[in-house]
Amino acid sequence: MRESELRALYLLKKQQLSLFSLWNSTSNSTLLEKEFNSVSFEDMKSALLKQISLNKEIQQVLLAPHESGNVSSSSSSSDLDSSNAGGFLQRCEKKVDQRFADRKKLEWKPKSDKFLFALCLSGQMSNHLICLEKHMFFAALLNRVLVIPSSRFDYQYNRVLDIEHVNDCLGRKVVVTFEEFVETMKNKPHIDRFFCYFSDPTPCYVDEEHVKKLKGLGVSMGKLESPWKEDIRKPSKLTVKDLEGKFVSDDNVIAVGDVFFADVEEEWIMQPGGPIAHKCKTLIEPTRIIMLTAQRFIQTFLGSNFIALHFRRHGFLKFCNVKKPSCFYPVPQAADCIARVVERANAPVVYLSTDAAESETSLLQSLVVVNGRTIPLVKRPPRNSAEKWDALLYRHGLQEDSQVEAMLDKAISAMSSVFIGASGSTFTEDIFRLRKGWESASSCDEYLCQGELPNYIAENE
Repeated sequence: MRESELRALYLLKKQQLSLFSLWNSTSNSTLLEKEFNSVSFEDMKSALLKQISLNKEIQQVLLAPHESGNVSSSSSSSDLDSSNAGGFLQRCEKKVDQRFADRKKLEWKPKSDKFLFALCLSGQMSNHLICLEKHMFFAALLNRVLVIPSSRFDYQYNRVLDIEHVNDCLGRKVVVTFEEFVETMKNKPHIDRFFCYFSDPTPCYVDEEHVKKLKGLGVSMGKLESPWKEDIRKPSKLTVKDLEGKFVSDDNVIAVGDVFFADVEEEWIMQPGGPIAHKCKTLIEPTRIIMLTAQRFIQTFLGSNFIALHFRRHGFLKFCNVKKPSCFYPVPQAADCIARVVERANAPVVYLSTDAAESETSLLQSLVVVNGRTIPLVKRPPRNSAEKWDALLYRHGLQEDSQVEAMLDKAISAMSSVFIGASGSTFTEDIFRLRKGWESASSCDEYLCQGELPNYIAENE
């Protein structure tokens, strides 16, 4: 480098240190806040942050033509210095947890006349999707075709999931609908053996009502049996060998349920792309119609750079306060946490997926302020015929379906630049699963107020 360039770089670094020092004083001092009103103080901080960024950019321009081993190390130390600015210069980056090709894979090559009847009864749709993924693992392990439950017994999966996508990804028939199963069984569906993964407190987590529903579908079956003592309240960590020793059977049709709480090879199952060998990014994902609708919504309202927030509230106050630590945050504290992520992500808008009351979301909207600017929290609007982003849903009769809307929320959130989830929510976990599989995860992805305790916690009943 020429002497003049070295001198300029030296002066810039000197300026940078002074700017960082000033930044830290604005971050920690309450005296300055008293001397400035809140708006001008935030404006000053914003202007200071821009100057720090500009300083770094000029340094990079000076260094660019001379990149070598020594200069690169100098540049790295400059980047390290920038962390002193309270983390605000640490931009969010795309994060790939694990290369797809390196993941641990299980081949799924079922015998065409051997079936595993999926039984998922715990919780709502997100729980059932996690349960289905575990059933796929079981089916692959036991060399069986997986039978998707009937909508008269479970959710109407074909409205939200691309079931044929699973078969396409594996290049063979590994999953069939209940109707296809009945046809194969010549309209006399029968479950030869009904294995209960959990024996306590209720075998298979099945009550009489669900047994009646199965029989109402014309499915005959033997009695429920459990190959071991396993309590749903305290699941044991089990391995592939444990399963093979208990669930292998020569019978044509077996059922295993409910496996949502099963703790089997968790790292294997939860890896990006799932545990099974296939040619796609994920096996369980929204239908093409929902995916296109999500893309059209993003193009209409959000653009390429947006944060998605799952703000779970309904029923969560009591649920979270039983947990240690609690995961239910007062709205003002939640707003502060969201604002910090917005500043790091430099995103202009937040997509809000929530079951919260209007009173809570209105307060949240008023409090999410970054550098003096209120950040819009965008929810899916009510149907408006002038808007065409959701036309596909109406064209295919999928409108006003709560499960379709929930899956649409997941798809939009999974496509976001950064995702803020709700700790303890399987809805959130399913979004994280999609983001890992689609390689859309960010270094800024986190749970709301991750690492913090609620600043106020009510007593339990």
